Amino acid sequence: MIKFYQVVATAGGIGYIGKGGGTVAAAAWCIVCFFAPAIENMFLWQVFVISTVCVLGTWSAGKVEAQWGHDSSRVVIDEVAGMMIALAFVKLTAVNIIAGLILFRFFDIVKPLYIRKAEQLPGGWGVMADDVLAGIYARALLALLQLFL
Repeated sequence: MIKFYQVVATAGGIGYIGKGGGTVAAAAWCIVCFFAPAIENMFLWQVFVISTVCVLGTWSAGKVEAQWGHDSSRVVIDEVAGMMIALAFVKLTAVNIIAGLILFRFFDIVKPLYIRKAEQLPGGWGVMADDVLAGIYARALLALLQLFL
């Protein structure tokens, strides 16, 4: 029987698809943003949802670690959290959403600027921290691009 923490860790089952699950999970949030652009004006809602996903993601990633190993490819809630941060408080146009996805996946895959070090934190903290940091970097770069373009 599937447990609640497994549903959370796999972002509703997306993590079970195997290779590419992280990209699919990040893209799933992009689709939500594209079809519900009104969330861009809901500052407190975004803060609440991002915080909740980060807390539940850290907890669930820690819970599944004993069964699936550290940072299992099935755990994709971290990609959802990172993508949420990358698109937080952004005008949700198709261009911004795609740019945010590309920037987030770049930072998540390449892991520059202490992202790899954050991944080494124990348990669910390390699973979530690298993607949260990748999301922060993606958001910062997206803001700079918007400023100059």
